[in-house]
Amino acid sequence: MARIVQKYGGTSVGTPDRIRAVARRLIARKMAGDDVVAVVSAMGHVTDELVDLASAVCSNPPDREMDMLLSTGEQVSIALLAMAIHAEGHDAISFTGPQVGIVTDPVHGKAKIQEVRADRILEALAEGKIVIVAGFQGATADGQITTLGRGGSDTTAAAVAAGTDADVCEIYTDVDGVFTADPRIVPRARKLDSIDYEAMLEMAASGAGVLQLRSVEFARNHGVVIHCRSSFNDNPGTIVKEADATMEQAIISGVTHDTSEAKVTIRDVPDRPGVAAFVFTRMAEANVNVDMIIQNVSEEGRTDISFTSPKTDLVRAKQ
Repeated sequence: MARIVQKYGGTSVGTPDRIRAVARRLIARKMAGDDVVAVVSAMGHVTDELVDLASAVCSNPPDREMDMLLSTGEQVSIALLAMAIHAEGHDAISFTGPQVGIVTDPVHGKAKIQEVRADRILEALAEGKIVIVAGFQGATADGQITTLGRGGSDTTAAAVAAGTDADVCEIYTDVDGVFTADPRIVPRARKLDSIDYEAMLEMAASGAGVLQLRSVEFARNHGVVIHCRSSFNDNPGTIVKEADATMEQAIISGVTHDTSEAKVTIRDVPDRPGVAAFVFTRMAEANVNVDMIIQNVSEEGRTDISFTSPKTDLVRAKQ
C-alpha cells in the first residue's frame, strides 16, 4: 500500500463532469489499496473572477482582505469533490488549508509555508477516508488567513506530501508532463520521462508554467518525488526527482519563455555607493520579487537602473 498525494488544477475541476472524473480517479486509487489525499485548486477561472470582483469595489484592496476573498475559491472545489465521491458510494472529507495545519508566514498574497501539522489528514486516512485539501491557502500561527500566490496549490501538494511522508506527489494538469519547450509554440517539443530537481527549478524559474517554482523547491528540500501528468488520460508523465546515474545527462533539458514579467526602469539615479542597495532593500521590504537587474554606464554622475519582476508585483514596486 502506498500513500499518494494528487493535485488537480482549476482546469481539471473546471466543470461538474470533470469533478466527477477526478472523483472516479481518486476512488480507483483508493480501491487499489492506496491512501489517497487530493489537493485541489479553485474551479476554472474562479480566482480571476474574484480578483475582478475586488477591483470593481476597490481600486487597491487591502492584501488581508484579498486573501480572505481568494481563499473561498478552493473551498467550493473541495466541497464539490467530496460530494462527488460520496455520490459514488465512498467516504471522503474536505479540509481547508488552515484546518489541516498549513502554517505560513504573515506575508499576504505570497505567503511561504513554515510548517504542516498533518495530524488531521493522517487521522482521516486511518479511518479509511479519501482526504480533500484546499490548495493555495494556509494561516499564520495566530490564525490569519493567507494565500500562497498564483500556482500555490502545487506548493500545497508538495508540502502535504512531505508532511504525510507520501510516496509520491502527483501533479495533474492539462498537459501530459514536462516538455523540452512549450508544445503550443514548438510542435516538435518532446516530453521528458524524468528530470532532476535542479533542471526543473531552472525551467520553472525561467517560465515553464507546468510546475510552480516554489513547489519544486519545496519538493527538493524535503525529498518529495513529483509525478507531473495529465488529468485527461492515464499516460505516464514526467518524474521529477533527485538526479541519479540512470537519468539522461542532457546538456540542454529544455527551452522556456516567460510573458508574465515586467521591466521597471528608474531613471537619473545618482551613481554613488549605497543607492542601489537602498532601492532593492525597499523592494525586498515590500516583498517584490526582483529577477534580473541591469545598471547602465554612468554619465555625469547619473545612471538608470532597470529590473524585472512579475507583473503582479508592479503595484507594490511603484509604491
